[in-house]
Amino acid sequence: MKPYHLYLKRLGFAVLTVSAFAWTGASAEIELTPHNLGSTGPGPNTFSGTAELCVFCHTPHGGDTSAAVPLWNRTLADPTTYTTYSTTSSTSIDGGVAPVGSVSIACLSCHDGTQAMDTLINTPGSGSVALVGTWTGADRPQGLADIGQNLQNDHPIGVQYGGGGINLTAPTGAPVDPDFVDPENRVINGTTVWWVDTEATPNGTREKTDMQLYTRTVAGVDFAGEPEPFVECGSCHDPHTSTATFLRIANTGSAVCLACHSK
Repeated sequence: MKPYHLYLKRLGFAVLTVSAFAWTGASAEIELTPHNLGSTGPGPNTFSGTAELCVFCHTPHGGDTSAAVPLWNRTLADPTTYTTYSTTSSTSIDGGVAPVGSVSIACLSCHDGTQAMDTLINTPGSGSVALVGTWTGADRPQGLADIGQNLQNDHPIGVQYGGGGINLTAPTGAPVDPDFVDPENRVINGTTVWWVDTEATPNGTREKTDMQLYTRTVAGVDFAGEPEPFVECGSCHDPHTSTATFLRIANTGSAVCLACHSK
């Protein structure tokens, strides 16, 4: 029989190996996408000043605590600087439109095109040393990736899912607009969260490939006053996936649209 400490050593090595494999797989997924802005990125925009890729969005210490995403490493804009999609753009929106916030304002801190992509709260290393390097391509999003601050010509964000009608009091309630799929819900860490299953047969489990709904409490919208599900940028897009345009699922046959819209 092997000594117990050797058994633990081997067990620890196995755990480290599995963990390293899982981390490598996760990092490889974003490493090969345009969201890798470091020197190892595939383009079209890369920066020679660092080989790190996570730093352009996240920092292990001192992130923006007002952001609704983990350890955010970019400065958020004033929500009032954005023009939102509203009933002046379409009379088909049944629910209220909230000020830009939640995960969407984090996405827009790069994709509204107002600041360079290396405008970070914390740069790599210690001492907040300024990044020195050159860009291949532009230093901020171009084309469709540059959404701008007028959001009236893009998919609505900050809108109540299905026109409202679902909230903490009625977490399983049906959307006001019957042309929307009923979402799933679950309490996670004391917070009720909602999502729309994308499987042909809904499995009742929230996964990255499901359409994520973001819990917000917003004054001034219909059925306001308590947490309810909202549609945000991250509802359809996963910034860490390698699928085309970072969609949570392929849009073959308009699958992304039809996941939520019963048409």
